[in-house]
Amino acid sequence: MEDSTERIKQLVTDGVRDKTYPGAVWAVGNATGTTAAGTAGVLDPAEPDIPMQPDTVFDVASLTKILAVWSTIGTLWEDASLPLDDPLGSFWPQVTVHPLGQVTARQLLTHTAGVPLRAQLKNLYGADPTAIRAGVLREALHRPPSEAVEYTDRAALILGYLAEHLSGQRLDQLAHTRIWQPLGMTETCFGPLPPELAVRCAPTEPDEDTGRHLKGTAHDFSARLLGGVCGIAGTFSTLDGLARFLRYMLDPTTAPAAPGFGPNWVEESLSVQTGTLEPVRGLFWHPAPGTDPANRSYVHYGFTGTSMWISPKRGTWAVLMTNKLYYTRDREPLTRIRNAFRELVFT
Repeated sequence: MEDSTERIKQLVTDGVRDKTYPGAVWAVGNATGTTAAGTAGVLDPAEPDIPMQPDTVFDVASLTKILAVWSTIGTLWEDASLPLDDPLGSFWPQVTVHPLGQVTARQLLTHTAGVPLRAQLKNLYGADPTAIRAGVLREALHRPPSEAVEYTDRAALILGYLAEHLSGQRLDQLAHTRIWQPLGMTETCFGPLPPELAVRCAPTEPDEDTGRHLKGTAHDFSARLLGGVCGIAGTFSTLDGLARFLRYMLDPTTAPAAPGFGPNWVEESLSVQTGTLEPVRGLFWHPAPGTDPANRSYVHYGFTGTSMWISPKRGTWAVLMTNKLYYTRDREPLTRIRNAFRELVFT
């Protein structure tokens, strides 16, 4: 691993040099802890004397779908509150008479539900959270369920609403009490961040209204529209938080206290659930590009520049957190770094 570690350090540092992102933190580990880690660059180019730190707080964007939605849905599945293959309308009265009622939770988790591809919440439903929820739940399907794999943010938004319905708690409260608190993820939360965390937060792109880079407020417009809390995005976390989460997935005995999901949910999720449809998917996780099915790693990305991988067969996890959105929405430069990072860790 020593040679790979040096190459990872150089790869991540080169990303700073090439202005793919202002800074990054990364780590590789197993169930017992971290085996290699590092930082590169600065927190904010406007303050070049402040380096990126291991405890930097990041807007993790779509990693919310894993940290808050996938995990809490797993707790509901584990305690038999949520049948994955029953139509939602059979146990969720709000959708019984709507097209969404014929969809299953498994189809939402595999992006095969046929729900519309873009959220576009404000344009379609206005700015009131209650009206947005009602509009999302009654919307027509884009195509019949199980016909195609098509990634859509709406799947996570709907599952977040479903978790709230079944638990009687808001998604932020549910994630905190069932997942983050038991795992010791003390600095993982939905935004906006309190001042003591915001000061350590990596800024993302400029706010359209103020021109200032967002720092401690979710980049994702849907999350901001819904008060910072939704299934699509809005969570902030640290390298330590993601490492604790991934270590637990590899070995449940590493947790200070047991969260509501366990090895059965992990095993179910980190396996191909889409049959003959392409691209193949697990449950919200998807196989990392180019990985051997016999030793497959699974990955999830955040639009702001965050990434996490896990391979149960290798007993390895990896995290790369950047604030690439500070510079650009162009995904290609970071995609190249992510792919190279994954190859260095898992091959």
